[in-house]
Amino acid sequence: MLERTFCHLKGIGNTTEAKIWNSGISSWSDIVKGADMPFSDAKISELEKGCSESLERLKGRDPRWFADRLPASDQWRMYSHFQDNIAYIDIETTGTDAHSCDITTIALWNGREVKTYVQGRNLHDFEDEIAKYPMIVSFNGKCFDVPFIEKYFGIKINAAHIDLRFVFRSLGITGGLKGIEQYFGIDRGDAAGLDGYFAVLLWNEYEMSGNEKALETLLAYNVLDSVNLENLMILAYNLHIERFPQHDLKPITAAAVPGNPFNAHISVVDSIRRRYPSGGSFRKF
Repeated sequence: MLERTFCHLKGIGNTTEAKIWNSGISSWSDIVKGADMPFSDAKISELEKGCSESLERLKGRDPRWFADRLPASDQWRMYSHFQDNIAYIDIETTGTDAHSCDITTIALWNGREVKTYVQGRNLHDFEDEIAKYPMIVSFNGKCFDVPFIEKYFGIKINAAHIDLRFVFRSLGITGGLKGIEQYFGIDRGDAAGLDGYFAVLLWNEYEMSGNEKALETLLAYNVLDSVNLENLMILAYNLHIERFPQHDLKPITAAAVPGNPFNAHISVVDSIRRRYPSGGSFRKF
């Protein structure tokens, strides 16, 4: 889909993009080769320049260039070209304010390996790891995870960033990550029903008592927040391309879900729930 995209070019919105498609042009190469277009000579020259640069940026595997130019709702269009080197990330924190709260754990799934980072153990190793990826996928990460990470580590994440919250919103599918997972029938097993507020309680339990089962439960929850993003990304991509049948694009096959290296301990969950029966309202957005 990316090679058929024109709305990342200066002065091209969805209406003009559709006009380009309706004129029989389906890719950047068509324009570079001099296909006829219903535009002025100046506009055609600008499009030729933009499409030529787009081909070069794609050849050079530069997703950030496209991410900087595509609306958040259309960044799904990059996915099929760069899906072989993506970090699916999720963080857990002690609260919602990046200036006063801490990161407790981070989970990263790269399509091959689950990696986790824990405050007081190996959390700062994440800084070197995230720098390896030209693209990240998150849910609400543009508003929450990335600002938190950048503040906490004092770094700038320069990777292209597909935020599924906005990608799904443009499909008319709204709500939080867990609600969207339920919408698609994704089962969280023993970690079902846990949320961001409960993640704070699990960390507090671990910090105060040294309960390793509380930490493992938190990590099990955090890992699911990360690994589930891959198939949600694929679902979103496939739903979006259905809206463009004229391009005859092939859907992406669902990815194999890795085994969770951590267990959610029901006994720990039940114990905390008995102590905090009313729950809380902490959400990442």
